[in-house]
Amino acid sequence: MSGANPQVANPHRGEASLVIAGEARVLRPSFAALVAAEEELGPLFALVERAAAGQLRLTELAALFWHCLTPREGLSQGDVGQAVIAMGLAEATKPLRTLLAQILQGEARPAQ
Repeated sequence: MSGANPQVANPHRGEASLVIAGEARVLRPSFAALVAAEEELGPLFALVERAAAGQLRLTELAALFWHCLTPREGLSQGDVGQAVIAMGLAEATKPLRTLLAQILQGEARPAQ
Protein backbone atom coordinates (compact mmCIF):
# COMPACT_ATOMS: atom_id res chain seq x y z
CA MET A 1 0.00 0.00 0.00
CA SER A 2 3.06 2.13 -0.02
CA GLY A 3 2.53 5.27 -2.07
CA ALA A 4 -1.25 5.02 -1.80
CA ASN A 5 -3.36 7.59 -0.05
CA PRO A 6 -3.48 6.63 3.62
CA GLN A 7 -6.91 5.94 5.00
CA VAL A 8 -8.03 7.71 8.13
CA ALA A 9 -10.41 6.16 10.65
CA ASN A 10 -13.73 7.96 11.01
CA PRO A 11 -14.87 7.71 14.66
CA HIS A 12 -18.40 8.79 13.65
CA ARG A 13 -18.64 5.50 11.74
CA GLY A 14 -17.21 3.48 14.63
CA GLU A 15 -13.87 3.09 12.87
CA ALA A 16 -10.52 2.79 14.62
CA SER A 17 -6.88 2.69 13.57
CA LEU A 18 -4.40 -0.15 13.91
CA VAL A 19 -0.72 0.07 13.01
CA ILE A 20 0.53 -3.03 11.21
CA ALA A 21 4.17 -3.22 10.14
CA GLY A 22 4.53 0.52 10.66
CA GLU A 23 1.50 1.44 8.55
CA ALA A 24 -1.78 2.78 9.93
CA ARG A 25 -4.76 0.74 8.78
CA VAL A 26 -8.47 1.28 9.31
CA LEU A 27 -10.68 -1.05 11.31
CA ARG A 28 -14.15 -0.62 9.81
CA PRO A 29 -16.94 -2.58 11.52
CA SER A 30 -19.19 -2.90 8.48
CA PHE A 31 -22.13 -5.28 8.48
CA ALA A 32 -20.24 -7.73 6.26
CA ALA A 33 -17.16 -7.57 8.51
CA LEU A 34 -19.19 -8.19 11.66
CA VAL A 35 -21.08 -11.08 10.08
CA ALA A 36 -17.75 -12.67 9.09
CA ALA A 37 -16.41 -12.12 12.61
CA GLU A 38 -19.52 -13.67 14.09
CA GLU A 39 -19.15 -16.70 11.81
CA GLU A 40 -15.65 -17.26 13.19
CA LEU A 41 -16.11 -16.16 16.80
CA GLY A 42 -19.73 -16.90 17.63
CA PRO A 43 -22.39 -14.40 18.72
CA LEU A 44 -21.14 -10.82 19.00
CA PHE A 45 -23.07 -10.22 22.23
CA ALA A 46 -21.16 -13.08 23.85
CA LEU A 47 -17.91 -11.57 22.52
CA VAL A 48 -18.81 -8.22 24.09
CA GLU A 49 -19.65 -9.94 27.40
CA ARG A 50 -16.32 -11.78 27.40
CA ALA A 51 -14.51 -8.52 26.69
CA ALA A 52 -16.35 -6.74 29.52
CA ALA A 53 -15.43 -9.56 31.89
CA GLY A 54 -11.77 -9.46 30.85
CA GLN A 55 -12.13 -12.90 29.24
CA LEU A 56 -11.49 -11.97 25.61
CA ARG A 57 -8.75 -14.15 24.14
CA LEU A 58 -5.90 -12.80 22.04
CA THR A 59 -7.07 -14.92 19.11
CA GLU A 60 -10.56 -13.41 19.37
CA LEU A 61 -9.16 -9.89 19.48
CA ALA A 62 -6.97 -10.52 16.43
CA ALA A 63 -9.86 -12.18 14.56
CA LEU A 64 -12.22 -9.27 15.22
CA PHE A 65 -9.58 -6.80 14.07
CA TRP A 66 -8.84 -8.96 11.01
CA HIS A 67 -12.44 -9.06 9.85
CA CYS A 68 -12.79 -5.28 10.32
CA LEU A 69 -9.44 -4.46 8.69
CA THR A 70 -9.53 -2.54 5.44
CA PRO A 71 -7.72 -2.99 3.18
CA ARG A 72 -6.22 -6.37 4.05
CA GLU A 73 -4.35 -7.11 0.83
CA GLY A 74 -0.90 -8.52 1.53
CA LEU A 75 -1.68 -9.22 5.19
CA SER A 76 -2.68 -12.28 7.15
CA GLN A 77 -4.60 -12.71 10.37
CA GLY A 78 -1.24 -13.60 11.92
CA ASP A 79 0.09 -10.16 10.93
CA VAL A 80 -2.78 -8.61 12.86
CA GLY A 81 -1.95 -10.76 15.87
CA GLN A 82 1.69 -9.69 15.67
CA ALA A 83 0.60 -6.04 15.53
CA VAL A 84 -1.47 -6.55 18.69
CA ILE A 85 1.49 -8.12 20.46
CA ALA A 86 3.78 -5.31 19.28
CA MET A 87 1.43 -2.63 20.63
CA GLY A 88 0.60 -4.51 23.83
CA LEU A 89 -2.80 -5.48 25.12
CA ALA A 90 -3.30 -2.21 27.00
CA GLU A 91 -2.89 -0.18 23.79
CA ALA A 92 -4.99 -2.69 21.80
CA THR A 93 -7.95 -2.01 24.06
CA LYS A 94 -8.33 1.47 22.50
CA PRO A 95 -9.41 0.26 19.03
CA LEU A 96 -11.25 -2.64 20.67
CA ARG A 97 -13.39 -0.23 22.72
CA THR A 98 -14.23 1.70 19.55
CA LEU A 99 -15.33 -1.44 17.72
CA LEU A 100 -17.32 -2.78 20.68
CA ALA A 101 -19.09 0.56 21.07
CA GLN A 102 -20.05 0.42 17.39
CA ILE A 103 -21.35 -3.13 17.80
CA LEU A 104 -23.47 -2.14 20.81
CA GLN A 105 -24.56 1.38 19.94
CA GLY A 106 -24.49 1.65 16.16
CA GLU A 107 -23.23 4.72 14.37
CA ALA A 108 -22.39 7.73 16.48
CA ARG A 109 -24.41 10.72 15.43
CA PRO A 110 -23.17 14.27 15.83
CA ALA A 111 -25.02 16.35 18.43
CA GLN A 112 -27.71 18.54 16.93
